[in-house]
Amino acid sequence: MASSLTKDSSPTPGEKTFFGHPRGMATLFMTEMWERFSWYGMRGILVLYLVAGVLDGPLQGREALAASIYGVYNAVVYMAAMPGGWIADRLWGARKAVLVGGIVIALGHYTLAIPSDTAFFAGLVLIAAGTGLLKPNISAMVGGLYEGQSSARRDAGFTLFYMAINIGAMAAPLAVGYLGENVNWHLGFSVAGIGMTLAVVQYVLGSRHLGDVGKEPGTPATPEEKRTALRRVLLWGGLAVAALAVDVLLGTYDIEHIVNVLAVLGIVVPVVYFTAIYRNPALTAADRPKIQAFVWFFATAVLFWLIYDQSGSLLTLFADNKTDRVIGGWEFPASWYQSVNPTMVIILAPLFATLWVKLAQRNREPSTPMKFALAMLLIGGSFAIMGLAGAAAANSETGKVTIFWLLSVYLVQTLGEMCLSPVGLSLSTKLAPKQFVGQIMGLWFLATATGNALNGWVTKLNEPLGDAAYYSMWAAVAIAAGLTFMMAGKRIRALMGDVR
Repeated sequence: MASSLTKDSSPTPGEKTFFGHPRGMATLFMTEMWERFSWYGMRGILVLYLVAGVLDGPLQGREALAASIYGVYNAVVYMAAMPGGWIADRLWGARKAVLVGGIVIALGHYTLAIPSDTAFFAGLVLIAAGTGLLKPNISAMVGGLYEGQSSARRDAGFTLFYMAINIGAMAAPLAVGYLGENVNWHLGFSVAGIGMTLAVVQYVLGSRHLGDVGKEPGTPATPEEKRTALRRVLLWGGLAVAALAVDVLLGTYDIEHIVNVLAVLGIVVPVVYFTAIYRNPALTAADRPKIQAFVWFFATAVLFWLIYDQSGSLLTLFADNKTDRVIGGWEFPASWYQSVNPTMVIILAPLFATLWVKLAQRNREPSTPMKFALAMLLIGGSFAIMGLAGAAAANSETGKVTIFWLLSVYLVQTLGEMCLSPVGLSLSTKLAPKQFVGQIMGLWFLATATGNALNGWVTKLNEPLGDAAYYSMWAAVAIAAGLTFMMAGKRIRALMGDVR
């Protein structure tokens, strides 16, 4: 039996650990694994389901709209991380926010299992709200387990945590994708709900290993602040509902209107949040440069995720329509491609975690800005390969290419992901002032939201440009961004202060 954790959750001598990490990591690892199973299972078939069953019109038009909706929905999910972080920081604490979020996500998946278009979109709303509560706060709790420990050890911990994400992400498309594409879409959604239910059970049973991490809000809101927040929610929520109602009553409603509004919000919301945090009187002079440094990482992550997350939309459609998926006379589901990247992460994550620690011991570990620059060069390289794949498909007699093109793309993307995503998670907890940890984690996930919100617009360029030109264009943009970040590395490191 493991003994209780100390207040900072560092293992005490003789205490049981989880692969050498705090015992509480096992609880968060398993919870995140099942939560990601539910999310990636639903995500793996979302675009295919939209094209097959919900949207009207010619196939090409449905595919373009489905890609836009996919990007915007991803954006909504990650935008919800900002209020989710605020609720944890100011009202509930991370522990309760994660629990409530998990329950709401499970309800959302079970709602998706109801064979109704209305239930489908209602389920998406529930999943977005629940993920906003769970996603930033479970990551903040991981950071809490490593309070006072070395930067390299924290990075290794987040890389281990990242494996949980990818174990769930690997298994989900295989199970949910097969059932959805070959048996029944709604059965696939219900299996994702079972995964989320297991996440909640695991979290409740294992919470005793978390010590005091996440029990209390970092900066409890005053009664007046609570009233002000409620008034703002009611005001902006009311305006959104009123605008939608007017659009519907006038007969001008089009789902593209929502796509456009959310794309604009994807740009406006992070600007507002960064400004609010930077002007907050509680932010010390020593912390202000760290927030400025975080803006650099945020902007780079936006571009990375804009490109990377097209794997669930345009690349899924490429797999469905332009890739030969027949093996031994059997055609495997297109959604199974969504398991390739997490499988690669599971293989590579321990290697990267070991590599960073070994290099740190020799004082040769690349700086965080250099890791981000490498990530951008690699994600650009992946779309350069994708551009070649698009050209090959266009010149093929069958209009299809072998599976090895997409496998190569996913391998290069995974290498880039390992340089950015777990490192960024760890960096966010290190740069964040203590009273803003939940909100800074929310901003980190908001980078994904902004990238996906912009995808609501940019993926529409694929049809007029064609695959070869479209993917090559984004490859050039990403590589240029990587080189720029590399040149700005010295300035960024200076803003980071004592954070490495």
